[in-house]
Amino acid sequence: MPNRFVLSRDKSWSRRQFLKLGLLGAGASSVGLLWLSLNSQSKSRVKIPPIDSDIPSQETNPMKVLRNFDYGTIKQENGRKIREFRITATNETIELNSAISFNVWTYNGQVPGPTLRAKVGDRVRIIFQNQGGHSHSMHFHGTHPATSDGVRPVTNGKETVYEFDAEPYGVQLYHCHIEPVTRHISKGLYGMLIIDPPQPRPPADEMVLIMAGYDINGDDKNELYAFNGIPEYYIDHPIRIYQNQLVRLYVLNMIEFDVAATFHLHANFFQVYPTGMTLKPTHETDVITMGTAERHILEFSYKYPGKYMFHPHQDIFAEHGCMGNFEVIERG
Repeated sequence: MPNRFVLSRDKSWSRRQFLKLGLLGAGASSVGLLWLSLNSQSKSRVKIPPIDSDIPSQETNPMKVLRNFDYGTIKQENGRKIREFRITATNETIELNSAISFNVWTYNGQVPGPTLRAKVGDRVRIIFQNQGGHSHSMHFHGTHPATSDGVRPVTNGKETVYEFDAEPYGVQLYHCHIEPVTRHISKGLYGMLIIDPPQPRPPADEMVLIMAGYDINGDDKNELYAFNGIPEYYIDHPIRIYQNQLVRLYVLNMIEFDVAATFHLHANFFQVYPTGMTLKPTHETDVITMGTAERHILEFSYKYPGKYMFHPHQDIFAEHGCMGNFEVIERG
């Protein structure tokens, strides 16, 4: 049945609204000051629903991955700000479900790796230490010198530094680039890098959803699929969001061994910002197709309370773990 619940969302002020305030004839500085004031006030109105107290706090917990952004440590060197991150490759065992434990290769002990975040133009420094028992690396999507491209192996017990200016803005990613690359990624060595534009996007409840698969028997086919590391997690623990509040999803497809995956949202439509590299949406839909390593920003809000599913529209992906619920609650 077609969805007719196209929802309103928080938007930038329109020309008409500025005219009502008599501001279009004023200097740009006055408009800029008003915008900064309005933006600051709006930020205070974004609320994050409480998380159940019985949810474990370990690094591999998908609820912790969801809204956790690592902005690094700020340092000043030679008059320039450096945003420094420390990443360590390790081996861990995670419980994919009540019957299956799986050995994963991790960045900082978690799958997916931490969501790194910077502003366009920031100088980014990643200190990478390999304690994973195999040669690993960190390859970043985006623009950077060849010396920081992450294709050279870092052997076990060694350390290297990747350094570059964060550009362009958008949703980027990182992953191990040691052959066989498919195996290193499917074992867990991937994560998201968000590079924010010069001026912040409108306030929203921001969250990360990364789709991935697990080849648990070594046949180069996925037997399980997941959002943020654990199959079916967001079915058992729905993501709470507030009614009529803008949600901004940073969505990434890191499913290996399958050509493409879709992302579908029930009873709603979302605005699409391809690769996060636009400030205005290009179109609106309720299902989008992504090849491996493709990513987008999706924005929406829900008008009605209740539980609403999200999942790939390939049933085999959804039925084998890549499925979840948003639980829309009234804002108190």
